[in-house]
Formats: sequence, structure tokens, C-alpha cells
Amino acid sequence: MHGYDYSVVFCKMREPLLPTWAVPVVYATGAVSLGLALPRIEASLQPEWTSGISPAVAITMYSSIATGMITLTGIVFSLVFVMVQFSATAYSPRLVLWMSRDPVVFHAIGVFTATFLYAIGAMAWVDRHGSGNVPFFSGWLVVVLLLSSVGMFICLVQRLSHLQIASVLGFTGDFARQIIDLMYPPLGESIVLSGDSELSLLVVTQRMLYSGPPRAIQSLDVTRLVALARQVDGVIEILSGVGDTVVESTPLLRVYGGRQAIDERDLKTAIRMGTQRTFEQDPKYSIQLLRDIAIRALSPAVNDPSTAVQALDQIEDLLFRLGRRCLEIGEVRDGSGHLRLVMPVPSWDNFLELALSEIRYYGRESMQVMRRMNALLSDLIDALPTGRVPALRSQQKRLHGIIARSFSDVEDHLEASIEDREGLGATRKYRAGNHPGP
Repeated sequence: MHGYDYSVVFCKMREPLLPTWAVPVVYATGAVSLGLALPRIEASLQPEWTSGISPAVAITMYSSIATGMITLTGIVFSLVFVMVQFSATAYSPRLVLWMSRDPVVFHAIGVFTATFLYAIGAMAWVDRHGSGNVPFFSGWLVVVLLLSSVGMFICLVQRLSHLQIASVLGFTGDFARQIIDLMYPPLGESIVLSGDSELSLLVVTQRMLYSGPPRAIQSLDVTRLVALARQVDGVIEILSGVGDTVVESTPLLRVYGGRQAIDERDLKTAIRMGTQRTFEQDPKYSIQLLRDIAIRALSPAVNDPSTAVQALDQIEDLLFRLGRRCLEIGEVRDGSGHLRLVMPVPSWDNFLELALSEIRYYGRESMQVMRRMNALLSDLIDALPTGRVPALRSQQKRLHGIIARSFSDVEDHLEASIEDREGLGATRKYRAGNHPGP
């Protein structure tokens, strides 16, 4: 692990420049500011420039735009959130907040609000002081904002197509692919972890417990934690990792070998928490969502194994990428090669259990799902390095066992044991040594 600075990968993951709630505020503030400033600038620089529209027509147009925009905003967003709620309930309740925080939604709110506010403000400058004039640039800006609102409305309608199951699965997997590429380096030479042996030689000099309501650990500021450990010439061991939910008195971390105590306020700022998990630094979360969609589709109330097969398509791709990455990133060293941070990270076995165990259990009576899982495991065994194969063989053995218990009829058992990437589509011949037998 000495040749790779793992703190770099965590530094690449940044929060958006603005929180989503601030986007409409910026649009509204900009509209009010322009409504106050632009007509005054026009009046002082080019008083002879007017739009040529009569004041009565301008007042009617601006008031119609303002009235129609606020009505459209209410109708559109009521419809959007109802559809998001319905679709997220059909897939997974954890998708509700995620979908509703789509930046396009908040930019649309901002544009609609800006159009409404600016149209109201522009009316105040029509026939100002009985001049009979309508400002030129201010009038055209209202039209530009109206066209922008129409464009945002089209974007929202297009965005609704993302609520289809293929799109939901696709962008859920895309988040995980991005995180995997950022967090895990390509699999190279074997890595020997020495953190446990080094910690065993040191004395615990500080402990920190969590205090407060239940919260999920969303991300770790690895660079900050390494710097704090280096200041006291110690090692910080994170006891609750990213994705864990902590409750009152849950152990958060220990400091080994520190020359002095680290200010707990500095340690707390390096551990970001929230009411729910996020995708940042947590590829398990995307896999969990894909798994939840699959097992919800396999419930008796839904009975949609094809959706489960589509979820397995995404899961296979993520497992393939993880299998070719170095997952042992739980030890971070400073520039001098000294161990400074130890944190829990999921292993290859953990990812396999998370991705496959519950789908295998809930899909045990679905021939389509069993066939797709057979193909998934065989493909991964063929494609991944030999170090990943034993865990895959174990998963394959458990799959064959559950097929044998669920399909007592010999013909059904043989059908369910076939490798088929579509579930029920183009079958493959049995591979040598892999025939499950009757």
C-alpha cells in the first residue's frame, strides 16, 4: 500500500457548489435585482430606446405571463412530485428524496420563479410617470425568460422518462460506476496489509463516542483525518465506516500512540453525517438500491422477475468492475510512509453477499432469475482474476443448492440450472464441471 495515496481519491469527491434549495433563491434574487436595476440603467443611458409596444398591450402581456407562470408552476410540480412518489414507491422508498433532488427540478423552479417575479417588476416601468413608453431591453427580457421557461418545461417532461425502470436502474448503476472509478485503483500486485500488526504495538490514547440522534455516516474527510493524526504523531482508527448508522454512544474512532489529545471538534468535522446514506464514498449504497428493486419486483404483490433480471444486469457490471479493482483501501499513510488512518471498507466477499444473497433467496422460485444468476456467476468466474474466483465458486455452489431445494421436478431443475443472460432467452450449454446434476 505504500505506493498509492488513497487520500487523493477521496478528495476528488466534492459537494455541489450550491445546495439544491439555494438554486431557486439565486434565480429569484437575480430576477428581483434585474427588475430594479435594468429599467433604471435603460432610462439613464438610452431614454429614447423603447419597444414600440403600447402600454396597454405590455401590461396585458406581462400580467398574463406572470399569472400563467405561477399557475403552471403549481400544476407542473404537483404532477412531478406525485409521479416521483408513485415511481419511487414501485421501486424503492429510498429513491424518493434522491429523485426529488434532481438539479433540473430546482433549476426549473428557479426559472419559473424568475419569470414570474421579473414580469411583475417589469409592469412597474410601463408608462412610467405617464411617458407612454415601454422599456426595450426589459420587455425583451420578459420574452427571453418566457422562452426559457418553456425550455425548462420540455426538460422536465423529458426527465419524467427517467422514471422508467430501465432508466432508474441505469443511473443507479452509473453512480456506483463513478464512485468505483474514483475510490478504487486498478488491481495490480498483491497488497499486504500491516495495519493490525502496527496498531498492536501502540497504546490507545483517545476514544470518541457518538452523541446525538441516529445518523448515517455519509463521508470521511480522509485528508483532514490524516493531517490530524500526523499532528499528534499517532494513528486514527475509524470504528464506524461510511454507510453505517450510529446511535447514542456508538464508538466512532480510536487514536493510537498520540502525543496529545486531538480536539474532538476537529475530528467531528472530518466525519460528515446525515439522516440518510449518500452515494459519496459508498458504492454499497447503489448496489443495495439495485438489490432492493430486484427483491421488490420478486414480491408476490408485484411478481415481475424481468425487472429483477434487469437489476442483475447492472449488478453484474458493478461486480465485474469491483473484481478488477484493489478493494483494500482501508489503510492510509502520509507522505513519509507512516500509517495514519485505518478505516473499515467492504471486502470482495461483502460485495458478493450484498449483491446476490437476498436476490438468490427471494428469487429461488423464479426460473428466470435462477438462470440469470447462473450466467452472471459463470461470466464473472471466466472474466475475473483467479484471486476473486473462490468466493464466486462459493456463491455458485449456494445457488445450485437453492435450485435443488426449490425445483424438485427433474426437468424443472435442469431448466432452472441453465445459464441464460436473458433469464428466459438464448440458453447456453452446460460447461464442463459445472453441471449441477439432478
